[in-house]
Amino acid sequence: MAENNYPKLHNATWPGIVGKGPDSEPVISLDKMLEMTAAAEVNGVKFDGVDIGLLEPHINIDCTNDEIEKLAAKVSSFNLKIGSIVAPIWGNPAMGSKEDRAQFVEIVRKACRFGQKLREFGVRPNGIIRIDSASSVENWAEDPVNNSKLIVQTFREACDVAAEYGERLAVEGEICWGGIHSWKTMVETLEAVDRPNIGFQADMSHTLLYLLGFNRPEDRILPKDFEWSDRDTLTEALKTVTKALRPWTIDFHVAQNDGTVHGTGSHDKTGRHCLATDPNGRLNIAQDAGHWLRDEEGELTKTFKHICWDGCMFSNEVMMQQQTWNDILAAMIEVRNLHGWYEPE
Repeated sequence: MAENNYPKLHNATWPGIVGKGPDSEPVISLDKMLEMTAAAEVNGVKFDGVDIGLLEPHINIDCTNDEIEKLAAKVSSFNLKIGSIVAPIWGNPAMGSKEDRAQFVEIVRKACRFGQKLREFGVRPNGIIRIDSASSVENWAEDPVNNSKLIVQTFREACDVAAEYGERLAVEGEICWGGIHSWKTMVETLEAVDRPNIGFQADMSHTLLYLLGFNRPEDRILPKDFEWSDRDTLTEALKTVTKALRPWTIDFHVAQNDGTVHGTGSHDKTGRHCLATDPNGRLNIAQDAGHWLRDEEGELTKTFKHICWDGCMFSNEVMMQQQTWNDILAAMIEVRNLHGWYEPE
């Protein structure tokens, strides 16, 4: 029987930028992220691709077609594909002024055009455009009802733009984004947007904090005196969240979390991304990924063709060690061994 070759295994390049910069550590270049991703290998298995952020200094969202083609050639030279793309909508809150919201939609348009070109150049067989509300929880809480209405309207307009390019938008499930900062507010927002090309991006690190009610105590699932050794209770809580959000999930990040929040540089605190081998990790990565990759009957959903590791805000010392990426790849392979499938290519 052939080994599973789906979902494809991707590494994220934006951890070289997120949490870095003048107020933290130096940025790690796109070339170095590609180099270390391509060099990772476990028992002959390598990463299949990368997910990218259209973030300076890695990538200019306003690249010319020729520059995009050069990027496609560069990534291909590492024997990698490109999958999902992060639209840099921050600074233009989806619940902000008319000008803010128009700029949010315009940035989504630019990201969709970029993604379309990568498809045309043959380097991007699948993937979504990632967005969030670009709004703080504190600002949202000043007027939850009307702010949520504005977010929904902005997302609708962004979806309509994305449809022109044949793209889908996935809303990132992070507790630091106002209006989508809990599993319940996320579902409410997605339902209200009511567009066929919008969905949810599940990150195992971020969604774990949904269970603890960070930034939204009324939506907490785990008891306040919860002991992490109680796997049965944790499993039931994960089932509650995934039952609500799995039908919306169109993009998935494998990750580990120690049950705490963390932020570096200018990034607000959110789920701490731990190393795959972190002894304080609260998740059984391969087993718990199954809650997102399988339905309630245990059948594979096969909703997306690739999965991605997101390890934001690791120190540069950690990120510059090749063993870090080998360990991450090993965790990804374990997920695919348990919840993957084979397709002839």
